[in-house]
Formats: sequence, C-alpha cells, structure tokens
Amino acid sequence: MAKRYDPAVLVEYEHIVAELNARTGENRISPSLERIEVLLEFLGNPHTAYKVIHIAGTNGKTTTSRMIESLLRQAGLNTGLTTSPHLQDVRERIQLNGQSIDIEDFVESYRELKPIVDIVEERLNQKISFFEFMTAMAFSVFATSAVDVAVIEVGMGGTWDATNLVSPSVCVITPIDLDHQQFLGDTIKEIAGEKAGVIKPETVVVSADQHPDAQQVLIDQAERCGADIYFANRDFGLESRQPAIGGQVISLRGQFSMYENIVLPLFGEHQGQNASLALFAVEKFFGVSESRPHLSQELVIGGFGTTSSPGRLEIIQRKPTVLVDVAHNPHGAYALRKALLSEFDFHYLVMVVAMFKDKDMNGFFENMHGAVDHIIVTDLGHERSASIGELRELAQLHFGETPIESVTKLSDAYARAVELVDEFAMSEYMGTGILITGSVYTVGAARSLLKRVNDV
Repeated sequence: MAKRYDPAVLVEYEHIVAELNARTGENRISPSLERIEVLLEFLGNPHTAYKVIHIAGTNGKTTTSRMIESLLRQAGLNTGLTTSPHLQDVRERIQLNGQSIDIEDFVESYRELKPIVDIVEERLNQKISFFEFMTAMAFSVFATSAVDVAVIEVGMGGTWDATNLVSPSVCVITPIDLDHQQFLGDTIKEIAGEKAGVIKPETVVVSADQHPDAQQVLIDQAERCGADIYFANRDFGLESRQPAIGGQVISLRGQFSMYENIVLPLFGEHQGQNASLALFAVEKFFGVSESRPHLSQELVIGGFGTTSSPGRLEIIQRKPTVLVDVAHNPHGAYALRKALLSEFDFHYLVMVVAMFKDKDMNGFFENMHGAVDHIIVTDLGHERSASIGELRELAQLHFGETPIESVTKLSDAYARAVELVDEFAMSEYMGTGILITGSVYTVGAARSLLKRVNDV
C-alpha cells in the first residue's frame, strides 16, 4: 500500500521540485568544480564518510550502477545509490538500500541544504546548478544515513562532473562512444579524455571493452595515477548467455572463478556485458584473491536476480506489448536493435520515437534500421525537442519503404500505435508490439502516460 503523506508536505515537495527545475539544467555544464567543492566543504565533506564505487562512461552507467548496488546490498551492506537522469521522479536520484528516498526525508534534506546553498551562492556570486544541488543532497543523505558504500554515477563526462570529488575504492568505466559532443569533444579519444578524469591515484579501474582510442587514453591515465586497470574480454568477461523468459541466463568469468547459470532479468547482450563489469567491480571491492577466489553463490545469484533497470528495454504493458528504452545515441540504438532482433519474436513492431535536437538523430535511425515495421515520430513538447519534420526526414532516409507517420503529441502517437497493432493482430494473428524510445525524457513521459491510461 502506498504511503499517505500530509497534503502540506506534498505541496511543499512540488514547490521544491519546481525550484530545483528552475536551476541550470544538467544538459548545460560549466567546467568548474569550485561551486560543488565549496558547498561540500560547508557541509563537512559528507562524501568522505563512506566508501565509494564511481561509474563513468557513455552508455550503460545507470544499469551497471544498479547491478553493483544490488550485489552490495545482497552482501549485507547498507547502500546508497545516485544515478541520473531520472525517469519520472527526482527522488529516483537518491536511493537508500534500493529504495528512493522518502518524500518527507527529501523535503527535510532540502530544508537543511537550501540555506547553505544560499550562503555559497552569495559568497561565490555564482548559482548552484540542478545537478550540483542534487549531488550535494545525495552525498549528505548518504552520510546522515550511515551507508557503508555509495554507488555514484557520473552525470556527464568525468573531469568536471560534480561527482568527481569522491575518492573511490573502485572506478568503473562503461563503453565510451560519441555523445554530448558539444561538451566533451568530437572524437572518441577526446571524450575518453574527459571520462578518464575520474581515475584517481592508486584506485582500481574496471573498464568495459573499449574502442582502441579510448582504451589507450584510459591506460595512460591509469599509469599516471598509479592505478591498476582491468578490461573486459581480457581480465574478465561475459562467457555465455542464453535468452530466457523475462531476461537471460549468463555465465561470467571473474578474476579467479567462473560464475555459471546466473539469471539476469534484463534483455540484451549489452546487459550481460554490464553484468560482467558489475561483478568484477564488486570482486575488486571485496578483494577477491587466490586464497579467496570468488564471491558467494548466494550473493551473485541473489544480487543479479533482484536487479531492475527501469526504462532499459522494459516491458511496461501487455496486450499490446509495450517496450520502452532510453536509447538516444548511435551506440544505444545499436544495442537496442541487436536486442530486439535476438531476444524478441515480433512479427509487427511499431516504433514511437521522440528525441532531443542536440542528439545524433541520423546515427540513431541508421542503427535502428531493420528492427521495426512502422514508425511514428512525435514531439516531446520540450524546448530541446527535435522537430517532427526533421525526425521524419531522417527516418525516411534510413528506412526506405517502411511506413512513417507524424503525430503531434506522445499520447496521440501511442493511441495511433495501438490502432496499428490491433489492426495487424486482427488480420494476421501474430505477435505485435510497440516500442517507445529516443530519450530518457521520452521514456519517462511514456511510463507516466501508460500509468494514467491503465488507471482509467
């Protein structure tokens, strides 16, 4: 049963969210750690009160973070988790032992933090951004909650990210690819340079298999810092996987041992790769060795078995089947397409897509080619939204004879998709589905929309 809150607290919460949203958004960065550093000093440096696993990269950060947190919690540790961006509720960004912070606790934490933020802003004559505020709040909540370990996802880049004042026990780097080029650089090498900034002296670095340019940047930074660095497919990895109902069964190679027949309730080979990263990071955190060569079976099976990652090839409705995925760049689209073709058996799949105009929309459609049977492009109603006309033009460029429609609003686009799959199902009696994708914002809006539709 959902908790009932004092209406006055709910009103105050809504005002707080509005105030936070009015701050500089996380899609705009000012390359300086001065503001967050001063703010954390005023707060007593809460980020030093617990151990940290820090996760950077382009794609897969949130899911890998959630897997790591689940494994640590299964081991009996009190955990904190901060990820970004959120799908529907800003409280998703601050989790304690797998649960979003309570509304009352969020309000109380804001009340305590806001006067200090005001002092810092006055002293520096600079505004604290949305992401800096949320980062400081997460660090403070973790300290007051006495977590044993915090799993902290980088927001954007690494070097200048507000989370990059932590001193992690383990640093994890998910696959690096092109995204946020206007902030991080136009090449994989340049982007890797920004993300490598999270590598600290004498830490342990666990990296996905990387493009050669990115790999060399990470190796060079690790050498400069005296950090040990390990790579997937060289030092550990995903050994096998078998799609199954509700996810997949995987076998993972750790540093000294194999972990076989692990049920992972997530779809796609990329999630198996994320699992290998998460497992090895936790191995290094707990210090496996030749004398203690593996984590317990209970920890691994329980940790992965209870992992969830909302918005990542997530089934949010049946009849018709509705999938949502946050893919918003070429690398994410490639992983999505591969998973759709290997894990599902749709005979007719309608894609509803809305994107932000600062993303590589051309690369997105190029990498989704051949995965869907009908496309509906729509508008997010956001200042950063790509125009329907541009989306349709790029979709036509890559999808040829595939039917493409334009619908102004997401709710109407979904309704049209339902009409299409119903028509096909009535005539063909085959498996049909709807995929809603293009951004985190798109998926969050879709999840909210479907909840309203199903509650009616």
